[in-house]
Amino acid sequence: MSQFANDSNLIEYEPQIQEFGIQDFSDLHEKTYDDIIRLLNIEWFPTAEYGKYDISIIGAKTKLSPSRLTTSQFTRAACYHVLSYYIYPRLSTFAPESDTFREKMRYYKEKFREEFDLILKVGVEYDIDSSGTISDSERQPFNFGRLVR
Repeated sequence: MSQFANDSNLIEYEPQIQEFGIQDFSDLHEKTYDDIIRLLNIEWFPTAEYGKYDISIIGAKTKLSPSRLTTSQFTRAACYHVLSYYIYPRLSTFAPESDTFREKMRYYKEKFREEFDLILKVGVEYDIDSSGTISDSERQPFNFGRLVR
């Protein structure tokens, strides 16, 4: 039952979200958590550089350990993700005419991608040495001035 966000976080972005018939989103938050971890494993972790070793060059078959992440760093992105990928698709009719939920779904998909990219650029906070604290060297931005091919 790991989550980056919860219902109270979600209500900060969409105060009226519970008025549409869904009262508990905890299972959707768990799906969002899994999706974000999967994205990190694909987009960030293989290219993250720790110290002088680049794990993508070493060829390590490791995956990130979610418990070493700073979960609060992903709260906003998780709210955008659960709204765009799980909640609004359930509420939309997907009719050809204008649908408010479909428009909100598109909006939050863009906001999620924007927020996720900002997290990658600023640097994912990951406790690589399991010390319990995140040092400056453990905040690895996705692209920090080197050529990525």
